[in-house]
Parts: sequence; structure tokens; C-alpha cells
Amino acid sequence: MKKTGIAFLLISVLGLSGCESLNQVANQYGGSLGTVLTTTPTNIEIGTALRQALEEGTGISTAKLSSTNGFLGNAAVKILMPPEAQKVESTLRSLGLNSLCDNVITSLNRAAEDAVKEAKPIFVSAIKQMTFQDVTNILLGNSDAATQYFKRTTSAALAEKFRPIVNSSISKVGATKYWSDLASAYNKVPTVKPVTTDLTSYVTDKAIAGLFVEIATEELKIRQNVNARSTATMQKVFAYADQQKK
Repeated sequence: MKKTGIAFLLISVLGLSGCESLNQVANQYGGSLGTVLTTTPTNIEIGTALRQALEEGTGISTAKLSSTNGFLGNAAVKILMPPEAQKVESTLRSLGLNSLCDNVITSLNRAAEDAVKEAKPIFVSAIKQMTFQDVTNILLGNSDAATQYFKRTTSAALAEKFRPIVNSSISKVGATKYWSDLASAYNKVPTVKPVTTDLTSYVTDKAIAGLFVEIATEELKIRQNVNARSTATMQKVFAYADQQKK
């Protein structure tokens, strides 16, 4: 008889009902209680659990990044100067114009924070359109399978939605003025090549990239941390997936 079968038999015969007793049996006959008691979920349960997990993960991610300093205070997604402007930043900081550079960076991140506020409905729509094959591939796929699904299905919609918001926000938070001041100061330096940048495209791309970084982090939590599975259905389905991957 398999170890899990022995464990179930002992639980039934001995009438063990306390969590401590159950865990003792589970540990003796094959590991954790979650492993021993896991049963094969139905297709409906699998679909429900995945949708719950994805809605929760994207909801947390968008809430974090759309808050004040959501981008600016997060080193993993903080938007820095555009690559072509890094020499500009270095030159101006060497001339003591630190605040000018800081103002540009802050304003770019504020624009991204504004844009991400509009991301959640796009993710909800993508979740609703998932097929059962999509669900299965995500559940049993790599640790970033959900993130990759969202990249494929939402990137274009996010860019379309973010661009006008970023463009408006850049003006609202002063990024255009700060950038103009920075470029003007830099272009006055003798022998330098004038710099021009499409700030709207740059911030839009960075906002989307940062959003996927945060979603990947939340996805990994749910996959690796039992306590991050907030519903009984999520716990059952992901415990089943854990067993399938062993």
C-alpha cells in the first residue's frame, strides 16, 4: 500500500482529528499534511483557482506600483534616465546640477505610477478570455508561466492604454519642463552632441516592463509560498500542481 494510503487508513482507524495529530501522521507517512490530503481537483476548481490567483497577483501588483513611490521607491522597477541620456546625467551631476537630474527621474516615475492605475481592467479581460488549455499550461508550466501569458495577451493593449496617460502625466508632473531644462543645460556644454528623447514612448515601455516584473514576483509567491494561496480552492489546486511537478 502506498504511504498516502497508509496515512489515510491510520487517520480513519485512529480517529485522528487534531491538526497536530494529522501532521504527525503525514510527516511519518510521506511528508506534509497538504501533500497527504491533496485530491485531484475538478476542471472547474482548476479554472477557479487560477483566476483567483491571477486576479489577486495582478491586483496586488497594480496597487503597489500605482501608489506614490510605487516605481520611484522600488529599485527593481525604478525608471532611470534613458540610455542615451546617461551621459547627460553624468555630465550635469559633475557640474553640480543634481537636483535637475533628480527632478527628471522623479517625474518619469510619477508618470508611470499614473499609467499603471489603468492596468487592472486589461488584466481582468485577459483572465476572462483564458481557455482551459491556457489555464493548464499556466498551472503546470514554468514559475513565470502566468507572467508570460500576460505579456503575450496584454502588452499591446497596455501600451495603447498607457501612452495617452503617460503623455498627459508627463506634462502634469513637470517631466517635459524638467527634461527641457536638463537638455537645454546639457546642450550648452561645449562640444556635446544635442540629445533628444521620446519621453512618452520611453516611460510607457518602462512602465509595462516594471509591471511584469512585479507580476512575476507575485506569481512566484503564490507558487512557492503556501500561505500566499488565499482561498481553499487555490490551496487545493496548487498543492495538486506541486505534486504533479515532482
